[in-house]
Amino acid sequence: MQHRRFGKTNLHLSVFSLGTMRFLADAENAEETIAKALSLGINHLETARGYGKSEEYLGGALKGGLSVPRTGLHITTKIPPTADADTMRRYIDESLERLNLNYLDCLGIHGLNTWQHLEWVQTKDGCMQAVQEAVADGRVRHVGFSTHAPLEIILAAINTDLFEFVNLHYYYFFQRNAPAIQLAADKDMGVLIISPADKGGKLYTPPQTLKDLCQPYSPLELNYRFLLSDNRITTLSVGPANPEELIDPLRVADSGDNLTSAEKAIFDNLENQQKTALATDKCSQCYACLPCPENINIPEVLRLRNLAVAYNMKDYGQYRYGMFENAGHWFPGMKASRCTECGDCLPRCPENLDIPDLLKDAHERLNGKAGRRLWG
Repeated sequence: MQHRRFGKTNLHLSVFSLGTMRFLADAENAEETIAKALSLGINHLETARGYGKSEEYLGGALKGGLSVPRTGLHITTKIPPTADADTMRRYIDESLERLNLNYLDCLGIHGLNTWQHLEWVQTKDGCMQAVQEAVADGRVRHVGFSTHAPLEIILAAINTDLFEFVNLHYYYFFQRNAPAIQLAADKDMGVLIISPADKGGKLYTPPQTLKDLCQPYSPLELNYRFLLSDNRITTLSVGPANPEELIDPLRVADSGDNLTSAEKAIFDNLENQQKTALATDKCSQCYACLPCPENINIPEVLRLRNLAVAYNMKDYGQYRYGMFENAGHWFPGMKASRCTECGDCLPRCPENLDIPDLLKDAHERLNGKAGRRLWG
C-alpha cells in the first residue's frame, strides 16, 4: 500500500486509514478487523471518544499484541472541543487509559463545527491549554481537528495555525470544501477525507443508473480514484464493520497516480448527465441563497435533489435528508418543508431557480425515516 506524508506532522500514513466508528459487534470482531487492516498494509488507526466502545476495543487489541510494533503504527483519537481546560485534561487521560497507551500519535479536536467551538479552541484558558500541555509532556505528538462545519468555519479554523492536520468531507459528489483542501495544502497540513464511501454517496450500494454511467469502473472505485489522484490528500478513512468489508476498498490502494483519460471521460459523462437531467433546475452550489430565514440548508437540500434526479441516488438522498433536524451541529439545518415561500432567497440566486418549488419537490422525493448519527 502506498504511503503519503501527513503534512507537517511528517508521519507517513497509508493512503487508507482504519476508521473504527462501526466497531459495533464485540471486541473479538474489532480485533479481527484491526488485524486484517494491518495485514493489508494500513498503518493508521483512527478512533474517537464518541465512538461507543471503539477506544476500549482498540485498546484491548493493542494490549493483546499486534503483528506490527507500536513504532510502526500511527494512532489517532478524537475528543470534542471543551469550554475549559480541566475537562479536556480529563478526557485526554481517559482516552489514553482506554487505549492502553502512554502517548497518541495524533489528537484531533472532534467536531469543530460551530463558531462557538472555534472560540473555545482560541480562548487562552480553553481546551487547547490542556492539549498543549499534553504535547509538551509527550502524551500527544500532533494535533489537528475534524469538522462537519460550513466552509467558512473550516477556513477560519485552518487559519488559526493551531493545527497540523484536518479531517473533512470532500468527494466527487461534494466539492464544496475544495478551498479548504487548498488552504490546508498551502499550510502543509495533513488531510484525511472522512467516510468517502458512505457520506460520499453510499457508494457501496449504488443505484443501477450510477453503475451504468461509471462502467467499466464501480462508482466507489471512481470516487477513491478522484481523491487519491489528488496529492494534496494524504489518506482516506475506511470504516468497516467486519474484516470482509476491507477487501473491496483496498483494491485501489496502489492507484494514486493521475486520472487516466478513460476515468476523465467518465467524470465528464457524469457531469453531462447532471446537466441534461436537471436542465434549468440544476443548483450549482454557489450558496448565494443563504442565509435562509427558516434556517433551511438550501444548497445541501438541492445538492441531494440534484443527485436523486440525475443519478437516481434517492437512497443516499433520503439517508442524508433524514439527518436534518436530528443531528444538531453535525448536520445543521431544517427540512425543506419549513419553507414559507417568503422569497428572500430568490433575488440572490444567479440561476433564477424557483427555490421554493424545488424545495417542495426535494422534500417530496427525499422525506422518509428520520436519521441520526451513529453515536449521539
